[in-house]
Amino acid sequence: MTKQYHVTLTPAERDRLQQVIKARPSSPRQRTRARILLLAGATQADGAAPDEVISQKARTNPATVGRVRRRFATGGLETALAHRPQLNRKAPVLDGAAEAHLVALVCGAPPDGQQRWTLHLLKDTLIEGGYTDTVSHETVRQRLKKMNLSRG
Repeated sequence: MTKQYHVTLTPAERDRLQQVIKARPSSPRQRTRARILLLAGATQADGAAPDEVISQKARTNPATVGRVRRRFATGGLETALAHRPQLNRKAPVLDGAAEAHLVALVCGAPPDGQQRWTLHLLKDTLIEGGYTDTVSHETVRQRLKKMNLSRG
């Protein structure tokens, strides 16, 4: 099967890939992609290696080799090395102001007639205060857990 996307690296791109492989601040995924591109480069003495050989040397799946090769051919070196942005990510329900108000509520005294803050009471107070239109008690619980706070 012939390769649809060919990788031809310039000397500057080869140097950049060598730097990525040697640099510790780069992620392991980025170093793997750099190794794939170096092995897939058509400027080697014996030509580009097959995807199966590249995947064995880079310790990855042959499909990953094809994807990295395609991303390099269509978007360039930095696109091939970078993480793909997440497109369907939901926006957070609570922004910074709402979280700050939540912290202030939890750290303050509970309302009259209550011994302590409940998740439902916190949820209702956030909605009444206009910090959010809708929020579930589970979202409030998760935010409190992430901030290492308790409702006592």
